[in-house]
Amino acid sequence: MAEKYDIIAATGCPTGIAHTFMAKEALEKAAAERGLTIKVETHGQVGIENALTPAEIAAARAVVVAADKDVNAERFAGKPMVSVGVSRAISQEAAGKLIDDALAAKADPNAVAAVAQEAPSAEKESFGHQLYKHLMNGVSHMLVFVVAGGVLTAVSFLWGITSFDSTASDYNTFAAMLKTIGGIAMNLMVPVLSAYIAESIGKRPALVPGFVAGMIAIQGLPVSAETGLIDAGGSGVGFGFLGGIVGGFLSGYVILLLEKVFAKLPANLNGLKAIFLYPLFSTLIVGLVMLGISGPMVTINNGMMDFLRGLQHAGAIPLGIAIGCMCAVDMGGPVNKAAYVTGTMLLGAGLEAGVGTSEYADGTAFMAAVSAACIVPPLVTSFAVIAGKKYFSQEDHDAGIVNIILGCTHITEGAIPFMTKNIWPVMPIMMVSSAIASVLTLLLGVHVPAPHGGFLVLPVVDGGLQWVLAILVGTVVGGILFTAFKKHEWTREQAAAAPSVAPAPAAAPAVASEASKAEPAEVEQAAKDKADQADAAGDFVKASNVFCDQKVDGRDAALKFISDNAVAAGIADDADTLLAAFLKREAEGTTGMVDGFAIPHAKTDAVKQASVMVLKAPEGVPGWDTMDEAPVTCAIALLVPEAEAGTSHLQILSKVAMALTDDDFRAACKDATDPAAVASLINERLV
Repeated sequence: MAEKYDIIAATGCPTGIAHTFMAKEALEKAAAERGLTIKVETHGQVGIENALTPAEIAAARAVVVAADKDVNAERFAGKPMVSVGVSRAISQEAAGKLIDDALAAKADPNAVAAVAQEAPSAEKESFGHQLYKHLMNGVSHMLVFVVAGGVLTAVSFLWGITSFDSTASDYNTFAAMLKTIGGIAMNLMVPVLSAYIAESIGKRPALVPGFVAGMIAIQGLPVSAETGLIDAGGSGVGFGFLGGIVGGFLSGYVILLLEKVFAKLPANLNGLKAIFLYPLFSTLIVGLVMLGISGPMVTINNGMMDFLRGLQHAGAIPLGIAIGCMCAVDMGGPVNKAAYVTGTMLLGAGLEAGVGTSEYADGTAFMAAVSAACIVPPLVTSFAVIAGKKYFSQEDHDAGIVNIILGCTHITEGAIPFMTKNIWPVMPIMMVSSAIASVLTLLLGVHVPAPHGGFLVLPVVDGGLQWVLAILVGTVVGGILFTAFKKHEWTREQAAAAPSVAPAPAAAPAVASEASKAEPAEVEQAAKDKADQADAAGDFVKASNVFCDQKVDGRDAALKFISDNAVAAGIADDADTLLAAFLKREAEGTTGMVDGFAIPHAKTDAVKQASVMVLKAPEGVPGWDTMDEAPVTCAIALLVPEAEAGTSHLQILSKVAMALTDDDFRAACKDATDPAAVASLINERLV
């Protein structure tokens, strides 16, 4: 029997490297936070993983599609669904909003229209997003050809810049074969782009006209040199990348038109339509249109190339700033891709023209600047988490270390999680850093004949040392700025934790109750006995960590009291850092719930072991906002080490939150005045 999931989702980004899996992780965390089950299908560079079955789709309550490529969304027809670009789901908060919208559409059909008005691209994709998704589907399939062909071509230069030429002195047979293979892969770039734009629109039938349109785009209209007339044996002028885009969209929409034209044919002719009518008529129509527009397209293409070359010749500084800002502004998004694809287009033209030509010099210089700009952002985060480790969470620190590998291999997306947490000023910092690297790369005359690979292609870079230097300068400048920002943020949080916090009573033992009539020694011994019993039973919540009948001046004072006693109990080693973590969470939204309960929680390296502490204040805690405006009388605090934030934290929080929905649990917890009884009630719910 197939497993049932509350939510099913599909994610996919143009490159299928980073965004795809970041969105998957964010959706899974957001679902877990809500106590929901989820299965996420990913459309990455290696293909579809964790594929959804028809039974799982049928059983799901709602669907989330976060993709900039075709994920076969028609499978979900009839299900409550939100559909957005993948970048809209890479943070846990945004992913949670998508899940909530999907469930709202399920619960109330009228909510579908409301969701669409609030976020037009969420419930029904806008036409603009559809066009972008079709384009990115083509780009994602094209990039692997560009990378494979470009790197192989670049490697062939290791034997000499003319090592593929059998008449040259540096000729090498193996190098010539590499150049041949790389050239074939690069030549397939435009046909594949065109075909998979078409496939995203018209599905499989659109592949045939799409490939034909792409081939026409690179070959142009053949004309006889002798007669000046159209001649199949003549030669033409291609209109390249731009023509491939036009041909792809043309092919896809022609297929949609033919589907309507042939819709009234008998069902027993469906096979004939797929294998004969669609490919024949679509290829004829698309081919004639593409050949017909070849003249204007050549003019447009030449004009665009002249503009780009003019920008190059305007100077290294304006060009470098433009490239750097484009590559860093959205970290792998459409603006970044526009700069990168422009670089690959110029590089392809340069490789085709050959070493020593102006086209080769322009293309490899542009590609060097683009590559530097793409490498810098993740390395900026790596520098910052190492130089300013204390200002970052353990999760951010680990991600920054991984970004050393991602940055060195030209994967910009590793910096996205850092930017999504603080768009301002992290985005400008990244743009400045990338612009510095790009400008220096152009000023130092670096040439990169490979479209991808990062430092792996250093052996074929002309001016490799200067290129690395330019990247390091951009990284260090950005890293210093990013560290300074995080230090400022950390200092501000520490300062915010200080005001209005009443110190914990110095004379009162950690487990003392103001209402207790027993002698201090008796109270201390009783608390110790209960703590020992809890340890022996293996209970998660210890009676020694439950504080009944307390009086506090406000929310901050309550959290300060918990923090101080956590250190006294050996749960944490730094009360100030723990308090700052509690207050940081409160700044994101109150943890006050209903009926007098609150569940404050802190994730920090200051906590040595995941624990629960309870503070009961019968007179209420002033200044603690709650959902029903009732004063907080019972705070169940969750303390979790940063390293366990995705495991213990979510598990404990989910169980405590579920317990608070139980009227009997709330009533029993409010009535209990004995710490051991309170601990026992909570422990029963954490099993």
